[in-house]
Amino acid sequence: MKITSSVFGHNTLVPSKYTCEGQNINPPLSIKDIPADAKSLVLIVDDPDAPTKTWTHWTVWNISPDTAEIAENSIPGGCVEGTTSFGRTGYGGPCPPSGTHRYFFKIFALNKLLNLPHGAYLANLTAAMENHIIDKDEFIGLYKKKN
Repeated sequence: MKITSSVFGHNTLVPSKYTCEGQNINPPLSIKDIPADAKSLVLIVDDPDAPTKTWTHWTVWNISPDTAEIAENSIPGGCVEGTTSFGRTGYGGPCPPSGTHRYFFKIFALNKLLNLPHGAYLANLTAAMENHIIDKDEFIGLYKKKN
């Protein structure tokens, strides 16, 4: 399985359009080579370089395994979003307080749909995913806030 974006490459800068300094919308994402036995996909976007803890920027689950693209500023139909470290659901773009941070875009193929409500937290999501991941991939975008 492979996750990529058409607007930035692995370990390259996320365009400011997709950050708190731009439109703060999700970038387009492509997902390839999804396992045939996947029942759902999970997307987690986080920043392990945040000062106090890994900062959750976006969580989406129950994405159909037929999903090859997540379009800019959208979520696939029928999926569910969780609460981020910003205290709300939906995408929150890169917005580091200082220095260059890494933003991990992680995709997981699961052997089941998850029974989690809209707004669930990352801890609930990762617990529900446990022992159900059949494949995964990630790529990293970088961002340094302009001052």
